[in-house]
Amino acid sequence: MTAMSDFLPAPATVNLAGHDVAPIAWGMWRFAGADVSVARARIDAAFEAGVTLFDTADIYGCDTPDGFGSAEALLGRVFAEAPELRDRMILATKGGIILGTPYDSSAAYLTSAIDISLKRMNTDHVELWQIHRPDLLTHPQEIARTLEDAHKAGKIGAIGVSNFTTAQAAALAKFLPVPLVSHQSEFSPLHLAPLFDGIFDQSMERGMAFLAWSTLGGGRLGDPADERTRAVAGLLDAKAAEYGVSRAAATYSWVMAHPARPIPIVGTQNPDRIREIPQAFAPRWTRAEWYAVLQTSMGENLP
Repeated sequence: MTAMSDFLPAPATVNLAGHDVAPIAWGMWRFAGADVSVARARIDAAFEAGVTLFDTADIYGCDTPDGFGSAEALLGRVFAEAPELRDRMILATKGGIILGTPYDSSAAYLTSAIDISLKRMNTDHVELWQIHRPDLLTHPQEIARTLEDAHKAGKIGAIGVSNFTTAQAAALAKFLPVPLVSHQSEFSPLHLAPLFDGIFDQSMERGMAFLAWSTLGGGRLGDPADERTRAVAGLLDAKAAEYGVSRAAATYSWVMAHPARPIPIVGTQNPDRIREIPQAFAPRWTRAEWYAVLQTSMGENLP
């Protein structure tokens, strides 16, 4: 018989920079390229699903005809038509990637990138601003002073990092007068690095939120093409069938069960699928079931 303490449910909310946000976010990597009415329908579907944290970046949309900045610009057009939506969301964006460079976190560039992002989105601030990838040629003290200035000016409510190592995050945090509030990195049943590279441990130690991108394995869990992925999908399907939800919902629930309280970023742009987000709060995992997914993905048993 399984004790109730052995069940691992999703959290009701997650704290992010003083905001209690829903434990699943919605992301705009593929947001660009639509008209305003379609974009508005997606955002409305996310609100209907209970989403409060919306994730974008200046580089999102770079692979569309409108190019770099187009996801933020489309969001800005939505806000121009319906400004009341802005006050309903916790908005996060990122910067520091330049196609072909590839990274720039210098004071001059980040200052400009933040200002241009705000202008694109028709807003005077974001609740969370994250460095998208670490720039190896900028000292963390320079980055800290730049972000401190933006924070003092009210342009960014909180500061986070994306795709940083624990050491890179710690170096930046040392020079910041305000806490570093978030990590954003890849995590899924097929990409397990944060479990073992210290990212989850640092997040829990410092009270940082963790935003998980590519939680469906870059689409691989939707269409398994190898033995390992099919085996993992089979375990997720068993849990999905138990609760009458989709494989995606079972995957998100597995991600959220970790005590670091990862926030999956749902990437679908289909309003009907966005509305299915609440399915992910139904499944409960026992420790044995959760570890079975992990060990199947690893291809070996833990010691």
